Amino acid sequence: MSLSLAEIRAAERRIAGGVIVTPCPVSIPLSEITGARLVCKLENFQRTGSFKERGARNALLRLPLIRRRRGVIAASAGNHALGLAYHGKMLGIPVTVVMPDYAPLIKITTCEKLGARVKIHGQDFAEARAEADRLVAAEGLSYIHGFDDPDIIAGQGTIGLELLQQVPDLEAVVCPVGGGGLLAGVALAIKSLRPRIRVIGVESTATRNLTAALQAGRPVRSPRRATLADGLATLTVGANAFAILQARVDEVVTVGEDAIALAILRMLELEKTVVEGAAAAPLAAMMAGKLPRLAGRRTALIVGGGNIDPAILSRVIEKGLVHDGRLTRFTAVISDRPGGLAELCRVIAAAGASIKDITHDRAFSGPDVSAVNAVCTVETRDASHVAALRRALRQHGFPLRDTRRR
Repeated sequence: MSLSLAEIRAAERRIAGGVIVTPCPVSIPLSEITGARLVCKLENFQRTGSFKERGARNALLRLPLIRRRRGVIAASAGNHALGLAYHGKMLGIPVTVVMPDYAPLIKITTCEKLGARVKIHGQDFAEARAEADRLVAAEGLSYIHGFDDPDIIAGQGTIGLELLQQVPDLEAVVCPVGGGGLLAGVALAIKSLRPRIRVIGVESTATRNLTAALQAGRPVRSPRRATLADGLATLTVGANAFAILQARVDEVVTVGEDAIALAILRMLELEKTVVEGAAAAPLAAMMAGKLPRLAGRRTALIVGGGNIDPAILSRVIEKGLVHDGRLTRFTAVISDRPGGLAELCRVIAAAGASIKDITHDRAFSGPDVSAVNAVCTVETRDASHVAALRRALRQHGFPLRDTRRR
């Protein structure tokens, strides 16, 4: 496949007015914690909360009339499906999406609300794709690939054009990568116009699709593992995307699940914006020290989407608080006589901590029937505060059993 800058420019004109030119503000707090001069390209501001709308609208508008009437289908974990569903509805094109069983509930229900026919099938993208191919043959639908269709890649590349207009002193772009369509489009646009700008991909350690492809010299299939960055779990980088990326991406780094979770929390706290796991990957890489050469350089983080399941978000926040030392759990041995619990609470309060939950454990507290385990979840300021609290408890005669932060 050969895709050119001209096709990305054509896509920009084609989708104008149908998608949002998303803001790209400077982030002072994120710059302070990473050492780079950061701006955030907020694609979570799109109507369906993801950059995927760009490629979806471009691909739909490129269809011949007869294929529009028959309808389109795609296999997607969520955001591509949302983009197709929304713009299919706007353009009067019937949309069917096949989602693997790990697709977030919020994305499934939103697709249905937007009028798409949703089928849940398969344990991974490959099984969902097989079902979509069956429906293509049975119903004459047109398949639109979520990350490897040239029209999709061209649509995503419009982000690169916007970045160059919004950030004249841009020196680097850090972008999440799963199937590679977003990174390929952005890299092609950026490197065609400003080849000195560094283009960097960030993967989850649970996916590593592009890393594996670069090592093998071709796209290879990787086993699916659970990841908070579900938008990156595509099993393989696309062949068309890889052909573009191979010569245009300067660096690829990977980040772990804890780093992604912490980045989601930092975006929520410092930028007041909700992002999904894949969208948090670029910030996670910066916070984890994976990109030290970007210190002091004007860098754009592509915040790809904000469609995170609220139930997952609440767990991510709690895990982030634990990581920061702002939430801790310990088991203290107290007297089971009147006043034992009151004294424990007094010591915790005197140390400046706030009790969130206490559970008594008598059955497994040991041979001393006059003692009881008090399992305490406590809100603290930071890791040093946790250490000070534990010292205070020991000094006041409260032994700690199986002390742990998680």
